[in-house]
Amino acid sequence: MSEPKMPTAEYTLGGMDLQRTRTVLITGAAGGLGRAFALGFAGRGYRVAVADINLEGAEQTAKLVREAGAEAAAFAADVTSVDSTEDLAKKCADFGNGSIDVVLNNAAVYATVTRTPFEDIDPAEWDLVMNVNLKGPWLVTRAASPYLPEGGRVINLSSATIFSGSEQWLHYVASKGGVVALTRVMAKELGRRGITVNAIAPGFTLTEASYGLMENAENYGVDRGAIKRASQPEDIVGAALFLAGPDSSYYTGQTMVVDGGRQFI
Repeated sequence: MSEPKMPTAEYTLGGMDLQRTRTVLITGAAGGLGRAFALGFAGRGYRVAVADINLEGAEQTAKLVREAGAEAAAFAADVTSVDSTEDLAKKCADFGNGSIDVVLNNAAVYATVTRTPFEDIDPAEWDLVMNVNLKGPWLVTRAASPYLPEGGRVINLSSATIFSGSEQWLHYVASKGGVVALTRVMAKELGRRGITVNAIAPGFTLTEASYGLMENAENYGVDRGAIKRASQPEDIVGAALFLAGPDSSYYTGQTMVVDGGRQFI
């Protein structure tokens, strides 16, 4: 019997060049989960581009990344604007020596979304949520696409609410459901260039925004999970690091639910 052929290094690493510092662009990174992503990627040696409409917060995140020993740059960006996202992508590519290896679309309207029956949703708020949460990932990835190399990664933030159908939050849930659809189409189109596109659907996670939503946030939904503790930002960061790395090179068009097992209980 002949010996099985071992995969080549290029196959194993999904086309990635791991001999150089890789650059990640993270939107919505002025605080909360976005800041946790920035620090998580910094810890893995990435060059971190921090983008947010709140430049002061983005600069604070970049400062923390530098203190952690990684390169960082902060950029003001409106993810709903064609001009702003194209300018962001160019500046990030310059920062990354010509390429953007990972795009992490985290910017979203979340804590300020009004919970209300669907009949009473303000159409202006509907448009805002859709523009930031759904149009934003499209525009950012569209602008970054020319700078994504083979082995590049796009990671979109969806939400576990798309499976639970969280009541009185139709506009938010619909926007995050759209992110899954967007992810699957982008995966097919960018897959021709050796680029993967996946989504993460976090459950309720203890961020600054989540603490502002309710009292006793630490215990919300814990009893419904297979893992009996609250989700921490680092739990979601771990999923993003996997999707950004070489071990996920054949994983694309998928939605990874990170909720401690709440969806199947």
